[in-house]
Amino acid sequence: MPIVPPTHSVERSLRRAGAKIVVGLDEVGRGAWAGPVTVGAAVTGLRRAPEGLTDSKLLTELRRRALAPVLADWVTAYALGHASPQECDELGMTAALRLAAVRALEALPVEPDAVILDGKHDYLGGPWRVRTVIKGDQSCICVSAASVLAKVHRDGLMAELGEQHPAYGFADNAGYPSPVHRAALEEFGPTDQHRLSWAYLDALPKWRHLKRVRPGLDTAEGSADEQLTLGF
Repeated sequence: MPIVPPTHSVERSLRRAGAKIVVGLDEVGRGAWAGPVTVGAAVTGLRRAPEGLTDSKLLTELRRRALAPVLADWVTAYALGHASPQECDELGMTAALRLAAVRALEALPVEPDAVILDGKHDYLGGPWRVRTVIKGDQSCICVSAASVLAKVHRDGLMAELGEQHPAYGFADNAGYPSPVHRAALEEFGPTDQHRLSWAYLDALPKWRHLKRVRPGLDTAEGSADEQLTLGF
């Protein structure tokens, strides 16, 4: 099926309700075993989007990498925020996402009046005025832009980390489950870039003792049930 390009529909509705500056947010790295969770924030105004813009997951790596610098020049403003693997372990995924999102929003050179957040769950909350949009990364131009910028940046970061930890294949899997990643974990155990509260450690008897159990275990994305479906 052809990809339906994103629009400014939601942003226009927020503007009609009084919001002058609207920012789109999207995350990448939520389900990874290693690396940070990253949130991209993009302000695009109502200009026509560059051709081919859509959710980063629907684009090839080559297309994403070609589109990212175009978007960086085209957007009104953008910023990225990260929460480290250690922060993901200590806070849980919902709070880590909020931390990364707040860092991205605070790094913007403009202060938004409203936020369009991809998905159905508002992990950001006040003081921001938030509109959640399911598949917003496909339907909203500013969220699509944030999606591509965040994905390309995090993939590049994971490739750099892969040079320090070549056995894990971070340049190819970006810290997500893969046969190479699993084999390296079984042989060498987790690195300082791995999330130690994640359920992949339950399937590694040799390294299970390293697992961190956090009080009030987060049941949002990144939970044990989700992680056990990711390759083990």
